[in-house]
Amino acid sequence: MAMDKGWKEVAKDGSYIVRTCGWSPPGDHPVGCGMKLTIKDGKLVHVEGDEQHPVTQGRLCIRCLDLPEVVHSPERIIHPMKRDPKDRGKDKWEQISLDEAYHLIADRVAEIKQDFGAESIVVYGGTGREASLYYYPLGFATLGTPNVCYPHSGFSCYGPRCSITDYILGAGYPEIDFAGYFEDRYNNPEFELPEWIVCWGKMPLASNGDGMFGHAILDMMKMGTRVIMIDPRITWLGAFEGNMTLQLKPNTDAALGLGLINVIIQEDLYDHDFVENWCFGFDELAERAAEFPPERVEELTWVRADDLKEVARTIGKARPVSFAWGLPVDQNPNGVQAGHTIIALAALTGMIDVPGGLTLGPPRGLFGSWRFSTRFQISDELYAKRIGANDYPAVSNAMSSTHPDLTLDTLETGEPYELHMAWFNSVNILSPTCCAQPERWYKALLKMDFNVIQDLFMTPTAMALADVFLPLSTFAEHDGLVLTHYGRNPAFMGAMNKALQIGECRSDIEHCMELGKIINPDGWPFEDAADFFNQQVGEEFDFDFDGLRDMCLYQPEYTYRKYEKGMLRADGEPGFDTVTGKVELYSTLFDAWGEDPLPYYEQPRWDQISRPEDAEEFPLLMTTGAREYTSFHSEHRQIPMMREIKRYPDIEINPATAAQFGIEDGDWVRVENQLGSAIEKAHLVETIDPRVVHCRHGWWYPEQEGEAPNLYGVFKSNINSLIPHKEIGKLGFGAPFKCVMCKITKVDGLDG
Repeated sequence: MAMDKGWKEVAKDGSYIVRTCGWSPPGDHPVGCGMKLTIKDGKLVHVEGDEQHPVTQGRLCIRCLDLPEVVHSPERIIHPMKRDPKDRGKDKWEQISLDEAYHLIADRVAEIKQDFGAESIVVYGGTGREASLYYYPLGFATLGTPNVCYPHSGFSCYGPRCSITDYILGAGYPEIDFAGYFEDRYNNPEFELPEWIVCWGKMPLASNGDGMFGHAILDMMKMGTRVIMIDPRITWLGAFEGNMTLQLKPNTDAALGLGLINVIIQEDLYDHDFVENWCFGFDELAERAAEFPPERVEELTWVRADDLKEVARTIGKARPVSFAWGLPVDQNPNGVQAGHTIIALAALTGMIDVPGGLTLGPPRGLFGSWRFSTRFQISDELYAKRIGANDYPAVSNAMSSTHPDLTLDTLETGEPYELHMAWFNSVNILSPTCCAQPERWYKALLKMDFNVIQDLFMTPTAMALADVFLPLSTFAEHDGLVLTHYGRNPAFMGAMNKALQIGECRSDIEHCMELGKIINPDGWPFEDAADFFNQQVGEEFDFDFDGLRDMCLYQPEYTYRKYEKGMLRADGEPGFDTVTGKVELYSTLFDAWGEDPLPYYEQPRWDQISRPEDAEEFPLLMTTGAREYTSFHSEHRQIPMMREIKRYPDIEINPATAAQFGIEDGDWVRVENQLGSAIEKAHLVETIDPRVVHCRHGWWYPEQEGEAPNLYGVFKSNINSLIPHKEIGKLGFGAPFKCVMCKITKVDGLDG
């Protein structure tokens, strides 16, 4: 059923309902949930799911349902503010107008460029939020700097997976086929229900990451699909009757992938036609995988050899099979190789771009190229100065960014040049999703001459570092676009329709554009945000943003087996957009960069095997990063309902392990290693391996003292303090956020 036309309905009492597709802020990955917002007397009073949205079908997560509490929170910053840099860390803010804030920033940018060069400015962007589309043009087209930085050690979120896909497939992001492209969804005659879905380090029920909706997996399970979970923890989805779990040692994914490949090849379970016609390097991969018989893989990964064989045979024999890969592929110095094995498994089984297998985005995603093309607003000479461009071209070229680890090195050392200004674009860098060793970042960033932050609330980062605070609007307060997978595999494009105005809050693109018109007007030839979106949409489609607004959602047509039809290559020839024109099981690009062209296994660098001298003191492995229903990384901590549900961070411990250390459920526990420590509450679960603990990330305490040195308790439960700096893969991707050795100790409270 097609969605009704029209995006706004006004009632007799003056209240009105706005239909919209949500993104952020507040944070979420680009999922585009359909919803209806009821506005009365200038306030958002009710949120409900839009039952006509063909993908979300009226279903919303608790973060969407609690949007009114965010929009109207008394803690929100709704006007620009400034303070003297000597007062960083102190609550000495002065409210100013937007015009004053923009001109203050423009003047300081001009001074810093004049004195130190444009490269002395760095824009730091966060993960997942709508700002992911706009902090690149903020750097390139507004501030005129080449240095745009996602400060996640090893760029360890999404970027590695996208880059691997680009290098190996020459295409957009591969995602499981959940019939998201089709208005009639599972009833579409082209769709085929997956027999099995492999969720590799991904729990879609909690994350709904990037447009892969967890409820879609539940829908397909009801119709007969079964799931294989690959995870150090046994999750609810993996434990469901009929599903399977391979419970592996953290950061051993590449060994597991090579073991699965070995069994599939040795037992002749691969798709001969696809391999012979569309794959490059099969013989070399087979030789490499032969080094990983199931018995050796069991030693490396803790996965029983018989379980490995069962899963390999299931993947090899079932049709169709799909693969969902998650953050552990990225948060691993050996992650590029792990991702290579996952793509190889999909290729060996012929499950790429086929019904019920992996859908494949085009090389150029919808609306995806504009943010990167703004880099041509600066000269090639200036662009070449971005930090790490020559050291890690696989990162800097694919992501058009600085290298995050080298950016910290530059902050600390002043080499190859000094940095003088930081812009924090929707990133709470001190309470991180991202940076390893956050206290080092804090000390280094204090040295900046000028810092700007844009956000909704006062965060530890804003209190500690900002000189100017620009208030952000929620998605209920601005127009915008949301595309699943940021346009790299867009099952749909949704309209965010402005429903109300709060204070002087503006969207990311509005701040970027209005400041850009002052600093670099030639780079911003748009009247306003509405004109910008009309032009961006109108260039690619036979409708503009106003037309999309009335549709609310647009689903592009999807064509399976694009590689057969010449739809992936610029020359129109059949094949994949790679050097060889095929899926590169043997990567020619890796070879050119001096990396092994075949996937390989590397022993985790911070475990008891690699560091035997520390094994007795630190007998456990810590993994991190499981998603929560109540928060998006470090967001929502000050929202009463969310904190009522999840008051404190927890460390998951096997009961046998807890007993060994005298810890009971609910106790405060210090987890520590050679690098740092954090305190979280014990949660005893039998579904985690006794050798492993899992810690929550992104925690701070808005109810505590905000001024420095406490900064809302940001360093008390900061598990990124235990993550090493610059322990990255050879290409510059991946860091051990999910595998470091540690010990645990019972303590009296949060203050240890």
